[in-house]
Amino acid sequence: MQTIRDAVLQIDAHPDISVKRQSGLYESFAMTSKGIDQSEPNYLNGVIEVSTSLKPKKLLAALNEVENHFGRVRLERWAARTLDIDIITFGSELIETKSLIIPHPRAFERAFVLVPWAELYPEAVLPGHGRVFDLAAKLANQVWKFE
Repeated sequence: MQTIRDAVLQIDAHPDISVKRQSGLYESFAMTSKGIDQSEPNYLNGVIEVSTSLKPKKLLAALNEVENHFGRVRLERWAARTLDIDIITFGSELIETKSLIIPHPRAFERAFVLVPWAELYPEAVLPGHGRVFDLAAKLANQVWKFE
């Protein structure tokens, strides 16, 4: 929890990024390459809305720096991590490059993204998938509010 709080503060301290809103935190089982793994430690997840003057790739680089500051090591895909920050949407832009796909290609199937996002913006729409509130409702039993 403290890592997430400190990471949000560090993101907000960036001269070209401003945190506008933040969801509550939600606990979920670990997501691994094989799917949900209840034998691994649970994760905490949340969603923030930011405004930025950075282009998407520069924003990703800034967020990766925050991850690195909190000990993120990228040795293996899907490995346990201290912090994982994803860009889910960037306004209405559709982006597909080798290093960045927006909207996030798996957001529609992840309760730990959809439920906190629906808390902030129930009327939001995930392009190609529909209203965030409706998507979240189908998966809400996969996460629980962290108090």
